[in-house]
Amino acid sequence: MVAADLQILLPEIVLSVYAMIALLAGVYTVKDRAAPMLVWATAALMALLAFWIATGPSGTEAAFDGAFVSDGFARFSKVVILLAAAAVLLISQDYMARRDILRFEYPILVGLAVVGMMVMVSAGDLIVLYMGLELQSLALYVVATLRRDSVRSTEAGLKYFILGALSSGLLLYGASLTYGYAGTTLFTGIVAAAEDGVSLGLLFGLVFLITGFAFKVSAAPFHMWTPDVYEGAPTPVTAFLATAPKMAAMALFARVVHDAFGGVVGDWQQIVAFLSVVSMFLGAIAAIGQRNIKRLMAYSSIAHMGFALMGLAAGTAFGVQAMLVYMAIYVTMNVGTFAFILSMERDGKPVTEIDALQMYSTREPLKALAMLILMFSLAGVPPLVGFFGKLYVLRAAYEGGLAWLAVAGVIASVIGAFYYLRIVYFMYFGEEREAVETRMPPVVWGALMASAGIMLFGVVNLFGIEPLAAAAAATLVD
Repeated sequence: MVAADLQILLPEIVLSVYAMIALLAGVYTVKDRAAPMLVWATAALMALLAFWIATGPSGTEAAFDGAFVSDGFARFSKVVILLAAAAVLLISQDYMARRDILRFEYPILVGLAVVGMMVMVSAGDLIVLYMGLELQSLALYVVATLRRDSVRSTEAGLKYFILGALSSGLLLYGASLTYGYAGTTLFTGIVAAAEDGVSLGLLFGLVFLITGFAFKVSAAPFHMWTPDVYEGAPTPVTAFLATAPKMAAMALFARVVHDAFGGVVGDWQQIVAFLSVVSMFLGAIAAIGQRNIKRLMAYSSIAHMGFALMGLAAGTAFGVQAMLVYMAIYVTMNVGTFAFILSMERDGKPVTEIDALQMYSTREPLKALAMLILMFSLAGVPPLVGFFGKLYVLRAAYEGGLAWLAVAGVIASVIGAFYYLRIVYFMYFGEEREAVETRMPPVVWGALMASAGIMLFGVVNLFGIEPLAAAAAATLVD
């Protein structure tokens, strides 16, 4: 029985064992000199695990009496998480090595964070959920403060830790209430307890759980950590925070509301819809005044999480499908965008001011074109893939009886287009200023071009993720 359970957890076990062996090897041997090799080895292992999971057996399997679930939804999410983490590791190596912050712990901590994310999306029990969430969070607190000689980086990590601890406390309180009124921590038991109507105590537990998840996905009004952490953390760490953890947190959010509270959609739908509309408008409006591109991307992520939550708020299988498609597109866009951002420098020092991109197109026309495509896709300009991502969630909201939310989404998207288009305006029509350089090793250049290419050419069939997302959503929502 235990052997069969462990077989289901094999990808997580492989990555965990690798991380622990790499940590011991690094401590007792060459330490930071092994960091470049560890980055490549960790990224390669993550890519192999993604391939293994994607081509492995289909169907739904449960381990440890349902506490850990491996189904189509979990597999789709894990593949996106693993590939995003591998891509960020590869594009970050040159940046961190040149600034002497590439420590051997970095790829190991990223690997452990990914293990936590993989456990999160397969959780079938509140305790397993919390274990995965905390493993991810504790690793991220450390990597956010990786630049130890920077006050801003240390401050960012401390804010992230304090507010993350607060969100964990809220989530644990919700879990304790849920356990108290449902009599079990298993999602299957919770959904059975709510069949005859959700009690007031169970409803409070649901509200606190959703509040904890909203912190993790940086949905307004629980977004307060995001701009400071994005700005203060090293840019490669910001790129990681903006990709894989967002996918994991949204997948966890979807699993809990559908697996544990799927019978009371009406009770959580209005909460998720509220989070969605507030996030979309706060992210769209607050980003307008930003001059630092990392802070701008922080508010952009808040707005995009609002759109992803719109799909979830629909409460349907198509809504989950739309959310998965949107998140896969969002992660791809962010990998390319941050590949560009972390290459911005002047006299060997990183530059994050938007004004530094004035007339950039005259110096680097191909890179400027790739950035233009990504900005247009983030804004949802047709016919790029980002437009279809938004179209999916808008359609899901409309078909789910939330036409008002779809209308709000369109308005927020129009407002948000301003700050993306302003970057394009600076690159093509700005004033001549001191040039910003974009030093791009082949892997960073490849990530930028691949991301832009997917946004441009993926309109044919969204690179095949639509049927995969549909199958994944069908396993979650009966």
